[in-house]
Amino acid sequence: MIIPKFGVGTFRLQDQVVIDSVKTALDVGYRAIDTAQIYGNEAQVGQAIRESNVAHQDIFLTTKIWTDNYSADKLIPSLKDSLHKLGTDAVNLTLIHWPAPKQGVNIAEVMQNLLEAKQQGLTEHIGISNFNIELTQQAIDSIGVEHIATNQIELSPYLQNQKLVDFLQSKQIDVTSYMTLAYGKVLGDATLTEIAQAHQATTAQIALAWALQRGFAVIPSSTKRDNLISNLKAQEIELSAEEMQRIAQLECNGREVNPEELAPIWD
Repeated sequence: MIIPKFGVGTFRLQDQVVIDSVKTALDVGYRAIDTAQIYGNEAQVGQAIRESNVAHQDIFLTTKIWTDNYSADKLIPSLKDSLHKLGTDAVNLTLIHWPAPKQGVNIAEVMQNLLEAKQQGLTEHIGISNFNIELTQQAIDSIGVEHIATNQIELSPYLQNQKLVDFLQSKQIDVTSYMTLAYGKVLGDATLTEIAQAHQATTAQIALAWALQRGFAVIPSSTKRDNLISNLKAQEIELSAEEMQRIAQLECNGREVNPEELAPIWD
C-alpha cells in the first residue's frame, strides 16, 4: 500500500485551529496530513509542520488540485503555489479533487497534466478523488493504472460503496476513506455502540477499525488532543468476522457530500 493507513484530515479547519490540530497530530504520532487547495489552509498546514518537532521528510503530505486549476496552463503553476504555501519542494501525493463532469472536464487531459507534474518532481505520487468506476477507468486509460496511487472517496458504515471499492481493489488502487464517521452521525449508532462496549472502545474507534480492516486508509480530523490520540488507537482493534458483518448491514447509502456541479453519477 502506497498511502499511509492513518492520517489526519484538515477539511473545514482554518487559521489557528488548523495549525493547532496539525501540530497536535504530529506531536501524538501522526505522520500523514491531508489538505487541499480549496480548503484555504495550505499555508497554515505548512506553518504547523515548520513549528512541529517532526522533520518534513518524515511526513506524508497530500494536497488536491481544485477544479479551476485543471487546465494545462494552470495545474502545474497552481501546484507550485501549493508547494510554496506548504513550505516544500514536493508533496508525497497530489489528487484531482473532483471529476466535475457537468463542467465538461476532460479526464484524460487532466490526468496527463497531473502526470506531467509528477514527471517534473513536484509530487511523488498522483491519484484521484470522488471518481466513480467509469471515470476511474478513463483515468486508467489515460495514464496507466500504475500511476494512480489512490481514489479518495466518501466511505462510512452508512455508505460502503461496495461496487466502487471492489473495482478499485481489483485494480490495486488504494482506497482512502474520508468522512468515515459520517460527520459524527455514526457515533450514536446502536450497533457500533454495542461493539464498542465489547472492545472497551469508542464508537469512533470501531468505525475507523472497520475501515482499516476493509483495507482502507483513513484521514479523520479533530481539534481535540484526546480525540486525535483516541482515533489512532483504532489501529489496535481487531473486529471479528461477525462484528464486521454486523457493520456491513448498516449500509443505507448515507452520503454526506454530493455537490451537484462536481460529483459524478455514483455507482
